[in-house]
Amino acid sequence: MSVSPGPDTTTVENAGDPDGADGTRRVLLAKPRGYCAGVDRAVIAVEKALETYGPPVYVRKEIVHNRHVVTTLADRGAVFVEETDEVPEGATVVFSAHGVSPQVHSQARERELRTIDATCPLVTKVHQEAKRFARDDYDILLIGHEGHEEVEGTSGEAPQNIQVVDGPGAVDSVEVRDPEKVIWLSQTTLSVDETMQTVAALRERFPAISDPPSDDICYATQNRQVAVKAMAPQCDLVVVVGSKNSSNSVRLVEVALQAGARDSHLVDHAGEIDERWLEGVTTVGVTSGASVPEILVGDVLHWLADRGYAEVEEITTANEKLTFSLPRELKRDMKPDAVR
Repeated sequence: MSVSPGPDTTTVENAGDPDGADGTRRVLLAKPRGYCAGVDRAVIAVEKALETYGPPVYVRKEIVHNRHVVTTLADRGAVFVEETDEVPEGATVVFSAHGVSPQVHSQARERELRTIDATCPLVTKVHQEAKRFARDDYDILLIGHEGHEEVEGTSGEAPQNIQVVDGPGAVDSVEVRDPEKVIWLSQTTLSVDETMQTVAALRERFPAISDPPSDDICYATQNRQVAVKAMAPQCDLVVVVGSKNSSNSVRLVEVALQAGARDSHLVDHAGEIDERWLEGVTTVGVTSGASVPEILVGDVLHWLADRGYAEVEEITTANEKLTFSLPRELKRDMKPDAVR
């Protein structure tokens, strides 16, 4: 196969030797990869806010966990802050795709900030589940990584009812009021396998624990993991493009190794690839986390092609067509012809 990346896309054309049996160096390119619908919506929300209100537009935390995206938006006039009290009174602030707690919304109102909530709708779904089961006075066991922005936002919806369970090792320390009235929810960007290991451990302690009404793991997280699992057994090396603070990107490295890849590394961009990783490598798998723009994947493919890995085969396990509309508060202020 030959690869012809454009300015921000990658096109793959068919070629022979699909198994690499003759020792030809090749790349297996996972599909789906990169931007999910929630990330796309959040990034566009910041871009449209800059167009509509003019810079500076403040963003609480990183809009998505990707260094390239954050740097690009900062160059256009976005100002990233840790908390709302760093935003000048009356200014515009965008809440990141990971979601925020009701306390953050309250702080923004107190400072009379114009807020644009770019929380991924799939994260909002988990927030609604948390509020619903808190109203019914359940103990809610939130499976996720302690300190992650999404976990903090969800926990803030019902702090009296929610306990964070950070993996199977944390299950023994969980205490509930009524073992018959317990439900688990999950951070959306976890590994499916990792989550179910924790669920199994919770079920051993609390046999009556209820499952969430719908799957909390993000469709995009699942799809990217399935694609990696499909190609990993054929790969000597899997390169995952993504930032180190991106939970779903870190999980892809783990999934690749668990699924049979000999080696796997996370890189922010092509410049972080170590040529020593290619020693003895015939097949390189390439994928990217859900907050990674395609241009960075194209750069990796060019880097590999320059080193003899010009044959590319796209491994497709799903075709994603889901899109989310922009936040309503932003659409209200945009010019009609600018609303997608």
